Amino acid sequence: MREHRTLIVSLLIPLATGACSALLTRGQWQLYRSLRLPALAPEPWVFPLVWTVLYLLMGYGCWLCLEAPASSRTPALLLYAAQLVLNFCWPILFFNQQEWFAALLLLIALLMVTVVMTIAFRQCRKLAGWLQIPYCLWLVFALYLNWMIFLQN
Repeated sequence: MREHRTLIVSLLIPLATGACSALLTRGQWQLYRSLRLPALAPEPWVFPLVWTVLYLLMGYGCWLCLEAPASSRTPALLLYAAQLVLNFCWPILFFNQQEWFAALLLLIALLMVTVVMTIAFRQCRKLAGWLQIPYCLWLVFALYLNWMIFLQN
């Protein structure tokens, strides 16, 4: 029973982080639609769907790391927390502040921390690391979008 509660909490933490960030950036889709967007820019409905899946993968990976020895678990969880903070801040900087270049720099930092976190997760449990690959790939795509928005707006 305790294991199920830990899993639920592990899944809820990234989902809550994303939900709080979304609440703080209400009206983001009107801004998104008003921008000159690159050719590969998805429709707004794609983002919440993709992020929900990514947050669940993050949370599950974190849960898998909780059972690892402290020597590998602690660095992985610290990196996990760091990327969640950066992940939370990016939409606020991008949508609320409309600081395209600063958001791009933050996104580069987020990607770097997430790659290192993925490696640390893999050291805890291979599956935990593999589950973060879609997140890393999405961040690369987000970098493309952010870069093109910076250039075109």
